[in-house]
Amino acid sequence: MADVRHLSHRHEGQAASVSTFSIFLLGFVLFGVIAVVGQLFGCQWRSWLPGAEGVKSMTGGVKSAVYTFMSHLQ
Repeated sequence: MADVRHLSHRHEGQAASVSTFSIFLLGFVLFGVIAVVGQLFGCQWRSWLPGAEGVKSMTGGVKSAVYTFMSHLQ
């Protein structure tokens, strides 16, 4: 049986931080691909992404969409 008394809250916090960053990065890449494809075809891609409707730049729109998506996960 493994001795789990060596685990501290600091390591658990680091694991949560890494998982949150991983979800953010995956969402950013996924929504970024959607935005780039939409931009290449001349579509109104901002209406496809949640929270990106009023943002002017592509990266700002993707970032806003990822934060809106992540807020629904909690």
